[in-house]
Parts: sequence; structure tokens; C-alpha cells
Amino acid sequence: MADLKRLQVAVEVGDRETAVSVTEEALHEGIPPLVILDSMTDAMGVVGDRFARQEIYVPEMLISARAMKAALALLEPLLIGSGHRPDKIAVMGTIKGDLHDIGKNLVAMMLKGANFEIVDLGTNTPADEFMAAAREHRADLIGISALLTTTMGNMRSVVEAVRAATDLPHLRVIVGGAPVTRDFAVRIEADGWAPDAASAVDVAKAVVETARGRTAHSGFIDPDVVAALRAAAVAAV
Repeated sequence: MADLKRLQVAVEVGDRETAVSVTEEALHEGIPPLVILDSMTDAMGVVGDRFARQEIYVPEMLISARAMKAALALLEPLLIGSGHRPDKIAVMGTIKGDLHDIGKNLVAMMLKGANFEIVDLGTNTPADEFMAAAREHRADLIGISALLTTTMGNMRSVVEAVRAATDLPHLRVIVGGAPVTRDFAVRIEADGWAPDAASAVDVAKAVVETARGRTAHSGFIDPDVVAALRAAAVAAV
């Protein structure tokens, strides 16, 4: 019998071959794809927590995310065929003038594991392409990455375009990348910022939930705000 705990561990340690093998076994035995997906999502949650505690670093996170991506490829046709769709849509891209994409790709893979549908625009993405994709896919979120200080200023044009889009009242923007600071994100009036891929997932989820009116918070969201929201939710139980 397929061991989903073994699948979770395989994703956590980045064992792509085992992750794919156990997923195949689970599907053959008739285990529902959503149940299998939950194991992968739990695994990436563990990976994110270990990264936050500095027990692992970006290379290890990438290996885990790639293992999940390989196994998830087996599930996606079945999930789509059953009518299941992620309940959040994010348009991802590296900002115009910037060709770096490792961080953006990692965040996109982790968001996919957190039940986001990802529309990946790649690199060197101008504001009008972000907006066209957001309209086409009725996105909840735009995620923008930059690695160069010379390109990060271009993020402002995307934020301004989102604010001007009266037809997309719930669309929000989060930003990140090595040179992108919290102060910069606040200055360009982004809705959220994260310093790394692990916290970007939590920030993205909180930004979307806030836009949908499911939290009492309003305003800018960063990892500290996410922690405060979690503490408030626990206290309310």
C-alpha cells in the first residue's frame, strides 16, 4: 500500500524519484488526488518552516520544490479532469529589465503547492503584461520579483496599474527579491512583501484572504503581520 508519509518525507528531502514513485502507487491504489496533494502541501510547509529556522537554505528548498513539481505533474490532469481548481490565482513574473528568475521560480512552485494556480510570465515583464494576464485569468494576486537595484524601481508601475484597474477591485500586489526591502515595498504602496520564498507563501495567502474580507486586518502585510494574524486566530479559538 502506498505510504503517503513516505511521499511527504521524499518531498521534504528532495527525493524526486521516490516522490514520483509513491505518487504513482497511490494513484494506482485509488487514493484521491486531493489527499495525495495534501501530503505534498504538508511537506512544503515543513520545508518552509525549516528554512525560516535557518536549518536549510535556498538550494535545499529548490530541490524539495522540484521533487514536489515532478510528483504534482502526475496529479494535475486528474485534478483538472475532476473539476478541481485552486481557489487562488497568482500571476508571477520578474520585473521589466531583469532576467533573473531562480527566486521567482521557487516562490511559484511553493505557491502551487499551497493551492494557488500560477500564471508564470517569466522574466523581463512590463506592467502591461502583468495586467493583461491578471485580467485574462481573473487573478487575485500579482507577485513581482527583482534581483537588480536598477530594475526594482519598475515595480512601482505595476502597483500603479493595479490601483488604476477599477475592474479588478480585489487584485493585490506582493513584491520581493534580494535588494527589495520592506521600506521600499511600503514606499511603492505594494500590498505585501516577503524576504524569502518560505515567508512569501504565508504573505501571499494572507494578502488574498484580507482582500476577500476574511481577516480583520487592512493595510500592508509582511511576515510580522502574518505572525500577528495567526496569534489572534489562535487566541480567538
